[in-house]
Parts: sequence; C-alpha cells; structure tokens
Amino acid sequence: MTTLPADALAWVALAVGAALVGFAKAGISGTSSIAIVLFAAVMPPKASTGALLTVLILGDLFAIRYYSRHVEWRLLARLAPWVAIGTAAGAVVLYYADDAAMRPIIGAILLALLALQLLMKAQRRDSERPPLPPLLRHGAGAATGTAAGAATMLANAAGPVMVLYLFLSGFSKLQFLGTMAWFFLAVNLVKVPISVGLGLISWTTLIMTALLLPAVAVGALTGRAVVKKVDQRQFEVATLAMTGVGAALLMV
Repeated sequence: MTTLPADALAWVALAVGAALVGFAKAGISGTSSIAIVLFAAVMPPKASTGALLTVLILGDLFAIRYYSRHVEWRLLARLAPWVAIGTAAGAVVLYYADDAAMRPIIGAILLALLALQLLMKAQRRDSERPPLPPLLRHGAGAATGTAAGAATMLANAAGPVMVLYLFLSGFSKLQFLGTMAWFFLAVNLVKVPISVGLGLISWTTLIMTALLLPAVAVGALTGRAVVKKVDQRQFEVATLAMTGVGAALLMV
C-alpha cells in the first residue's frame, strides 16, 4: 500500500469496518467478517489483508484491556504449533497469489467459515453439552490451529474457527473473551513481519491505521457496553447473512 484512499466513501467504509472490528473484539464475535468484506471492497485485496491486520491488532489491545484476566493459557499452548503450521502454509499461498486470485480466495474462506458459524449455532441448541473428551479435544485442537493459522494469514478470518472450538470446549463467556483476545494478539503480532516481508504493510498502512483508531475505540466501547443487552440470536443471524452476501460478492 503506497497511497491513502482519496475517496470519502472509501474512508466511510474503512471507518465502519474498523468500528466493527472493535465491536467484534470486545463484544459479540462475528462482525469482523463484515470488516474483511469492506476493506477488500475499497482496497486491492492483498493490500487489504495488511491494512486490516494492523486494525485488528488495535482491537486485540482493547479486548485484552477488558478481559485479560480470563485467558486459558494451556489451550493457547496446545494450539500454538498447529497455528504456526497453518500460518506458514497461508503465507506461501499469499506470496504466489495475485490480487485477482485473492478476491475469490477471501470469499471462499468466508463462505467456509460461515458454514462453521451455522454449525456452531446448531450445536448451541444443546445447552447441556459436555466438554470435548481428551482425544477428540486434541484432534480438534490440531485441526483448529492449522485452519485458524491459514485463515488468518490469507484473510484475517480465523475468528469463526476459534469461536466454534472454544464453544465446543465448554468455555464460559469470560474465558471465551479472554482467550480469544490473547490468541489473536499473539497470532496477529507474529503475522506482522511476514506481512511486511510480503509488502502488505508499509508506513502508509500504519498512518491509515492511526487515523482509524477512533473508530476502533468507538466499536470496542460499544461492544463492551451492549454485549449483555442485545438479542444475540438476532444479531448473529444478521451478521451471518451479511457475511454470506459479502463473501458471495467477492467470488463474483
């Protein structure tokens, strides 16, 4: 990314996307998928992954500020090697893919993660579901870590993967929020030097991120305030619908 967007509508889309990132990180997960679509719609798709990465890190910092005491470190340690494998694989694909290829790739990833979200909603109907047994938990951890690493490197879209895994692991709400916050801060910081090496993050990217900081802050504060008050089922349906539409548009 060498120049800042000149179109006012592009900045509106970026600001809305940044606010949705903050809202997803500190409130109800899922709205960051819409931010992926917004960033990719107004920027070259490959450049959008670098720009969104820096915005996501801002959102991670807000989430850690609110929920850092509730992290499950043992789970993060178990996922770490698999995330590294997935991230490396995603970086290889990102290196060889051009902008024309990246748009349908991002769309396909979002559609796949949308399917995971729908599976999560179906599983949620059983409120008394026990935690995963140890053997299945370790296998699911390997699959989750690899998929999350690849999805986050290619499209900053690992959130739905982690949502599903943490939910099936029987985490409480605070454990979920705290673990998600630390997981994504660690993963996103690891991705920074890779993205710089691929030319996806530049000084212009950082300037844009600084300009979007107020939008991230507004989203995070709003997410924290309303997370216990909104009808989450209705909100999730709307989020899934918009994510599906956005993903389909990227693939056209």
